Amino acid sequence: MTTSTRRFARHSIGAVLAVLLTVPASAAPAESPTKSDPMAFARGAKAWSDNCVRCHNMRDPRDYRDDQWTSVMQHMRLRAGLTGQEARDILKFLQGSN
Repeated sequence: MTTSTRRFARHSIGAVLAVLLTVPASAAPAESPTKSDPMAFARGAKAWSDNCVRCHNMRDPRDYRDDQWTSVMQHMRLRAGLTGQEARDILKFLQGSN
């Protein structure tokens, strides 16, 4: 990745995160703490690799903290046209991988 590409990516991510900070917490995909789905992590990994790579380079899940991934997924669920279940599964994968 060139320096200008990295700089663009950093600025783009910063802009996305700034917008996400204005999104109310109630817009977050709801995850029921009482429901434990052992396949959610695997489905999330597949959905992440199938969907996110269409527009992004693959990011290391450790690039963001759990709370940051929650904000990113709120935004990207709408942008990528993900279902609520897909967004929850991807979030479970990202948070479980970092």
